[in-house]
Amino acid sequence: RFIAKPCAINLGIQDSGPHRAQPNAILEKVFTSITKSPDGKRLEGLSKQLDWDVRKIQRWFRHRRNQDKPTTLTKFCESMWRFTFYLSIFFYGIRFLWTAPWFWDTRQCWYNYPFQPLTSKLYYYYILELAFYWSLMFSQFTDIKRKDFLIMFVHHLATIGLITFSYMNNMVRVGTLVLCLHDASDFLLEAAKLANYAKYQRLCDAFFMLFGVVFIVTRLGIYPFWILNTTLFESWELIGPYPSWWLFNGLLVTLQVLHVIWSYLIIRTASKALVRGKVSKDDRSDVESSSEEEDVTSNSTKGIFSTSSNGSNRLNGHVAGGQWTGE
Repeated sequence: RFIAKPCAINLGIQDSGPHRAQPNAILEKVFTSITKSPDGKRLEGLSKQLDWDVRKIQRWFRHRRNQDKPTTLTKFCESMWRFTFYLSIFFYGIRFLWTAPWFWDTRQCWYNYPFQPLTSKLYYYYILELAFYWSLMFSQFTDIKRKDFLIMFVHHLATIGLITFSYMNNMVRVGTLVLCLHDASDFLLEAAKLANYAKYQRLCDAFFMLFGVVFIVTRLGIYPFWILNTTLFESWELIGPYPSWWLFNGLLVTLQVLHVIWSYLIIRTASKALVRGKVSKDDRSDVESSSEEEDVTSNSTKGIFSTSSNGSNRLNGHVAGGQWTGE
């Protein structure tokens, strides 16, 4: 409110929403009481009742659905908050882990386990991360429901489960490695959104490409060969198959499956971007254009993120349907 909003206004972002639907009591009643997306039969009936063209009624429902969506200013403020958190927590983690012995030798995660001290820095790092992911878990139910809702729901459950489980079992050393690794790319995603909302297309595309590279390197390279290697093999070798070994590694492998899915979508989007010259708009959101012509125009002029979609997050929100989130 006091930082992000003035920044947005200085960048020329206006607090104006999408085109509002023409007031109509009959259509409003259908929209609020029956359906927000009427089928062909209902459209024909409304057309006869109102003496309106079917296309005009379809356009009215699109406008009516869109007018409830948040403005670009609202999404900019939300992305700026997330950018600030991700950037801060990442550098906090790097600064803390740089002097930690297990950052350079993952076998240190299991020496003297479970009798490893919980320092205040470890404690606050864990509590901050856990609180943030709980906030994402709750907020996704009030944000626009996207096509990757289920994937993100599973991701948040796995993340919260891992943070809680590792804290309760004093596996905080390896837990800090997982947290820091995931934070490495998230602030780049939010930076790309901010650039998009401010209409700095080249900067937006640059952040997107950088995010894609960092995401793939960390999630498909470092995570399986560094994190999973120590939790699956080094832990088995040093402390043996402890009772919760299967659950702990099952959650970590679940995250890896999600990493593979998202990486595929990132690569597919990037390949399309190379052909088109820029990354196309978000395909996950419920925001629609008022006509087919507007859809064609928006596809050809918008960059990485659709500025008419909501800022839901998620790792806070990665790609779905081959497109980038419009958060």
